Amino acid sequence: MGAKKSPVTLIGLGPMGQAMVTVLLGNDHPVTVWNRTASRADGVVAQGAVRATSPAEAVAASGLVLLSLTDYQAMYDILGQAEDELSGRVLVNLSSDTPAKTREAAAWAAERGATFLTGGVMVPAPLVGQEGAYVFYSGPRAAFDQHRDTLALIGRPDYVGEDHGLAQLFYQAQLDIFLTSLSAYLHATALVGSAGVSAKEFLPWAASNFDELGSYLSEAAEAIDAGRHPGELATAIMMGATADHIVGASRDAGIDQGLPEAVRAQYDRAIAAGHGKDSWTSLIEVIKKPSA
Repeated sequence: MGAKKSPVTLIGLGPMGQAMVTVLLGNDHPVTVWNRTASRADGVVAQGAVRATSPAEAVAASGLVLLSLTDYQAMYDILGQAEDELSGRVLVNLSSDTPAKTREAAAWAAERGATFLTGGVMVPAPLVGQEGAYVFYSGPRAAFDQHRDTLALIGRPDYVGEDHGLAQLFYQAQLDIFLTSLSAYLHATALVGSAGVSAKEFLPWAASNFDELGSYLSEAAEAIDAGRHPGELATAIMMGATADHIVGASRDAGIDQGLPEAVRAQYDRAIAAGHGKDSWTSLIEVIKKPSA
């Protein structure tokens, strides 16, 4: 064991919070914890964490306070009991919510004398502190730099800007890709499954498809940033026809059509907006606007 490092408070002891406490304790940081259900702290207390008896006691114990909660409302519910202790603290909220609620929370913290950092942890609890783990952060750069080494224990700290909402945007954007991709895989597996093909049998082709998708992104990003969508190889009309065929195949297979219908609707909107001869990247021009 090395010399003890700066103390950290962690509020919220779900699987993610417990994993963070374990990593911090393993790197010689004194950790104070609090959770609404006190028994959830038993495991980390056995590892050496200190159990606070109240949110106020927990906040008072450390200059750096990490929050791992269900949503941002939980922050108000808990820290509303510790407002007198917030001045001078750095609050790092690692909970998921909308960017707008994140910005509101930063203003709330500032009114009480605290500095606020937004965080978005991009790995599940078992991978916290492991190679490949990373966390988006946004808010005051000076506060981030001050605690960077401690935050790096959770995962690679990726600072994305001063705007408190940015980390939440990056976090939700990554989950947008993740969740939609998983749904697409399940839908595709159900589609071939309608003909008796097992998920294991389909797996090699699905995995290969996922692996190859990344190769499209560099060129797509250039087209999106330039606002130009040349369609020499695959126009929105061609891709839209394929999207329509997937809807038809899903209907014939007797499986849910919601996901392919949503994709087809984007192509329909892009074509209606005059992008029929542009590439598939032109869909972003209608995605950026709410549908009627």
